[in-house]
Amino acid sequence: MIFTENKKEIRVMFTPFRDGLQSVFGGKTRLKDILPAIEASADAGIRHFEFGGGARFQAPFFYVGEDPFYCMSEIRKTVGPDADLQILTRSVSGVTLTTQRTSTLALQAKLMQKHGTTIDRNFDFMNDVDNLVKTGQPIVDSGMHHQVCVALMGLPFKSEQAHTPNFYINIVRELLKRDIQFDSVCLKDASGTTSPSTCYETAKGIKQILPPEIPLVQHTHDTASTAVACYMAGIAGGVDGIDLAVRPLASGTSQPDVRSMAHSLKGTGYSLDIDPDKMDEIESLLNKSLSNYEFNPVTTSADARVVGFPMPGGAIGPNVHMMKSAGILDKYSEVLAEFPEVVRAGGGWTSVTPGSQQYWLQAFNNVLHGRWEKIDAGYGKSILGYFGRPPLKPDQEVVKIAAEKLELSPFDGDPLEEAPDTLIEAEAALKERGLEITDENKFLVAAAIVPGKNMELNEGIRLLENRSKITLPLKKENNDNSSIKSITSPTKTSVTVSEGGNTRTYEVVIEPPATATPVAATQNAAAAVSSSTTDVFSPFEGNVELVEVNVKTGDTVKQGQVVAAVEAMKAKHDVKAPCSGRVSAVHASIGNEVSAGNPILSIEA
Repeated sequence: MIFTENKKEIRVMFTPFRDGLQSVFGGKTRLKDILPAIEASADAGIRHFEFGGGARFQAPFFYVGEDPFYCMSEIRKTVGPDADLQILTRSVSGVTLTTQRTSTLALQAKLMQKHGTTIDRNFDFMNDVDNLVKTGQPIVDSGMHHQVCVALMGLPFKSEQAHTPNFYINIVRELLKRDIQFDSVCLKDASGTTSPSTCYETAKGIKQILPPEIPLVQHTHDTASTAVACYMAGIAGGVDGIDLAVRPLASGTSQPDVRSMAHSLKGTGYSLDIDPDKMDEIESLLNKSLSNYEFNPVTTSADARVVGFPMPGGAIGPNVHMMKSAGILDKYSEVLAEFPEVVRAGGGWTSVTPGSQQYWLQAFNNVLHGRWEKIDAGYGKSILGYFGRPPLKPDQEVVKIAAEKLELSPFDGDPLEEAPDTLIEAEAALKERGLEITDENKFLVAAAIVPGKNMELNEGIRLLENRSKITLPLKKENNDNSSIKSITSPTKTSVTVSEGGNTRTYEVVIEPPATATPVAATQNAAAAVSSSTTDVFSPFEGNVELVEVNVKTGDTVKQGQVVAAVEAMKAKHDVKAPCSGRVSAVHASIGNEVSAGNPILSIEA
């Protein structure tokens, strides 16, 4: 039991409107569905909010058709000028999943500050101090509060070299030697897998070396039901602030509820700077505003298995939703079981984005294709050094495999200098399409650039051309409309929406009802044969996006030739010809949603 004779108030960063949304829905929620609760929170006296960055920068324009900068500005208007608004950034990746140049990170910081941000919480999944120093400078230059992170994680194997209290303390000790200003330090455990004793020893050791004017805050997830215990341990070690949320966007893969923490601190001499009695009203508004959203029990329930597969709450939600959409959720447990191996081979970097996504995709590839048969580009580049230095030495055999499969050499230079200049590429894409060239537009396009991905599928371009892909986790409605019942496969159409004087046209995918009989409903392979014609399908049962079509009608193809590609789990997957012959028809275009019952093309033998 912790106790202090000297009363201490613990500052709360309220996280439901960023990390809560990301952990439960992958960030895929409309602004109008959360603003009433944000307003009520501000009215309740809450003055510290996490509101952007991470997936809550990408998700609005990737999946909701909303400009994230507009969303941030509207939230700033709602909470007023005096509240702290915090974003989350990913060191050399910024708010993206790939490495960026310093010029892109500088523009990012400028725009975040412009649209209401006061605190930038910056972490590096490698815990590479050089990366933290170089990416922290643009934050300092923008005038925002620079909160530097030590990324925590419980390793799924034993090591005395990494992810120990001394390992974490030495990161701060090294930062204090460098020429970089930071205004606070955060102990960030995105997977909720650090033990309470490690939290205590780390907080105690860091507080001993930090200047007294620099606060120490703690962030964790409740995925393994240990978050309150970890916060209690951190507070005992000297933590000054913690992150909390409120139901239905609390606990599970999110942060603990304010009420749980307030109750745990009763009689200890510690208290929160937030009124737990105000949570009922905020919860009620969220329940009402989110009543049409489907809450997946995987993201809202505790799962003690996470201590063996350190997957962050903010990534479990998106990945579960993507696996469900692709029709492969049955592979979830197998992917989790592969986690310890990919963590060990990679060098034990911390399971925060993009490192967590790299772990996940490599584990996914190992399950689908065989261990190390297919190397995820991000995972491979990380073990080759293109994101910085991992805490432990990667498996050299896997390094060799990655170098061969990705045709890349190991790298020990500066990731920021090696990164492509996405701003130049983004400006060229805007100019080519006659779109307005502004800082915001350039950054939206740059933040969505993925090497090798067709620019027509760039989510920034899609938003600006009013053709965003809408993928909201809404409940499916049951009705008897005969025209909808006649749909037997996912069908793409368009819808025009007018709101607030703005009109946008979106691409919408209409799902067939459960009672509909899909074309080739029993088809689970890549092709179905009808007389001399073979239809070629996506290898996934569910809905995935067609990102490449490599042939046209009349082309001759050979069995095993890559004729198309689909994107599932944020990775590209080849579609190969099941037979040799002539392409008799191409049924789908790049950007279409396809499934195992929806042919991409046909081949005549």
